[in-house]
Amino acid sequence: MPFTIVRQDITQMDVDAIVNAANTGLEMGGGVCGAIFRAAGPKQLQAACDRLAPIQTGDAVITPGFALPAKYVIHAAGPVYRPWDTENSELLLRAAYTNSLKRAIENNCESVAFPLISSGTYGYPKDEALRVATSAIRDFLDRHDIDVRLVVFDKESFAVSEELLGEVASYIDEHFVVERTVSRRRLLDIEREALEDIPAILSQQAFSGAPQATAALGQASTPAPSVRLEDIVGNLDESFASTLLRLIDASGKTDPEIYNRANIDRRLFSKIRSNPRYTPSKPTVIAFAIALELTLGQTEDLLERAGFALSHARLFDVIVEYFIASGKCDVYEINEVLFAYDQPLLAG
Repeated sequence: MPFTIVRQDITQMDVDAIVNAANTGLEMGGGVCGAIFRAAGPKQLQAACDRLAPIQTGDAVITPGFALPAKYVIHAAGPVYRPWDTENSELLLRAAYTNSLKRAIENNCESVAFPLISSGTYGYPKDEALRVATSAIRDFLDRHDIDVRLVVFDKESFAVSEELLGEVASYIDEHFVVERTVSRRRLLDIEREALEDIPAILSQQAFSGAPQATAALGQASTPAPSVRLEDIVGNLDESFASTLLRLIDASGKTDPEIYNRANIDRRLFSKIRSNPRYTPSKPTVIAFAIALELTLGQTEDLLERAGFALSHARLFDVIVEYFIASGKCDVYEINEVLFAYDQPLLAG
């Protein structure tokens, strides 16, 4: 199932479990921890925590959600960041995410929402905390089927690599324009080839087995059968779903490998596979193109199959184009940048 970033109050999330960035004593604290306790009912939640405390850094335990929309609260003890021991800090932070997800699976949760653990008063640099969170969650999703959401309350609690954002900003400056003219639809490669073949097709139908046009003056010749361009091109058209499945077969990768890389829900992929005329959203098409590591031209062709196109007049399109043109085929990294620019995310 997909991993998405959302800007919302974690205490209001309609998921099976939310994760509390807890201390090892499982005591009510400030920030996100305090908000979760207050929303759940502080006395009830504290009593449930007292029966499980203390826990080790990197561990996670589960309690009922009480008054929360979520059925459960998973309490994960993240590390205090130690810049002189970054390797151990990362191991403990990864463990907090992984153990939280294990508690969710053990309790038959289909969806779980995380805050960015340790990125507040525990001092973990936000860009590094995001990198560790994304890596740990992705690794877990390679082996398990669960919907994971990383909840960000405000922009200040979320940070993407400044180097990456700088590269994207430069690309946007160079390519993002307001289009003032209406351009003709770019032909698909297969349509262009069909157009190139038309003279030969017409010539063959006009002269193969037909009365010669060199008859005596005034003698009428039998007209050649008419050939419509729509028939030639239409017969060569292939639906998005059929094209996608053909590309997956050609890639040598399995269906799960592709839809996991695309951050696509397994159930959505099943719909695409069972319905040759399935109409996807534009972010879904692009997510598959990136998972398949298609070139920019190949991506544009796949988008055409679904009735879409990239435009330099759309910020979303320009950001996506930067990653494809640069050969950076990581849907999660792209989503982090799209989120930073308040754009729709891929798949998810």
